Amino acid sequence: MTKNGAEIVISVLLLTTTGLLFFINRCLSLSQFFTNPSSEYSWITSGFLNILGYSTVFVPGYLIYRYIHKIGYLDKAGNTRLTFVIRKCFEADEILERTNVASSNVTHSRTLLQDTLLLLFYFVCLQASFLTWGVLQEKVMTQKYENTKGDIGHFTDSQFLVFVNRILAFLLSGFVVFCTRQPSHKAPLYKYVYCSLSNILSSWCQYEALKYVSFPHQVLAKAAKTIPVMIMGKLISKTKYESYEYVAALILSVGMLFFMLDTGNDHKGSSVTTLSGLILLCSYIVFDSFTSNWQGSLFKQYHMKPVQMMCGVNLFSCIFTAISLMQQGGFLKSFTFMIDYPSFIFDCFLLSICSATGQLFIFKTIATFGPLVFVIITTIRQGFSVLLSCIIYKHEIRVIGIIGILLVFFSIFLRVYCGYRIKTKRKRTQNVDLKI
Repeated sequence: MTKNGAEIVISVLLLTTTGLLFFINRCLSLSQFFTNPSSEYSWITSGFLNILGYSTVFVPGYLIYRYIHKIGYLDKAGNTRLTFVIRKCFEADEILERTNVASSNVTHSRTLLQDTLLLLFYFVCLQASFLTWGVLQEKVMTQKYENTKGDIGHFTDSQFLVFVNRILAFLLSGFVVFCTRQPSHKAPLYKYVYCSLSNILSSWCQYEALKYVSFPHQVLAKAAKTIPVMIMGKLISKTKYESYEYVAALILSVGMLFFMLDTGNDHKGSSVTTLSGLILLCSYIVFDSFTSNWQGSLFKQYHMKPVQMMCGVNLFSCIFTAISLMQQGGFLKSFTFMIDYPSFIFDCFLLSICSATGQLFIFKTIATFGPLVFVIITTIRQGFSVLLSCIIYKHEIRVIGIIGILLVFFSIFLRVYCGYRIKTKRKRTQNVDLKI
């Protein structure tokens, strides 16, 4: 097939699949079944429509990817604009292999003090960003807004909150990428699609879960994700973990479980409500565990900067959520809510700032210390979030909750101490081998 013929096929694939999926999603969004679902099952219908909206981007991209590889389009294509876009989306840079070899030979060794100070800096910045974000998240999804007329409203569109968080993060990271000197970007753009999709799904599950379970229970249930992250690490990145890391993760999860059992649930609903919250929390854990490990593997493979990762992931997150919101009329509903309740605008903007700055430190932490260290920092932040929530909303903490907190900090100490001891032993062994 000629080059022009292949480009016509690619254009037809893009237009027909996008148009068909857009039409199906729009028809379903306007149907009575999806417009007036039961409150207990609303997350199922909205989640289905969201995924169908994401497929408007994912399915055409997948079909084009399969087609260009089947006909060897990139091997014989010229230098047209379409070819340039396709290469950026689906092909790694030709000098990637040489860059990887060179990068692997360059090691940036830091002392224990430097590592400790750097980790402490990331830790403090992550806590400040996401503790504020957690309080605002609870307020936006659980509290009611009142305007000057005395009208009361309750915001319910979780996907719009995901969008505003991602659009500001994309603009911030894009500004940094274009205004500062960055290494050449080697990764094909489609590699970001997987972690972008899992990232927005995990965020959506997190917001939706607040409709069915209390904030303390939601936060502390996530603490158990250290074990799924380790499992995902072995499956995706083939990461090998030491025995003490499994022990520390288990103690951490048990400690958070104790704390969770010590606090009451403010959402006393039916068993269906409890089941919905449980399913959403489990889905969040799976999606979030995949996201951090996929990003970790991309850092190792392509050696991009954290801000480049942030820009790439949020680019697709904005595309996915924006198209889905347009198909469901989510933008119109959310902007109408903003006009009716101006105080929501401030909360939404501050929520986005906290999310964007927090993401910068998320990617820096994963790139520097790996996904497991990031998850441990996040787990500690979740404990602080619950403590903050208990102070604000007067939740009582009993002895079992205090024991849980102590177990969490003990697990952190155990991991840091054992990690340092093993690292020191390995250095000594290497020095002995060099002398021999």
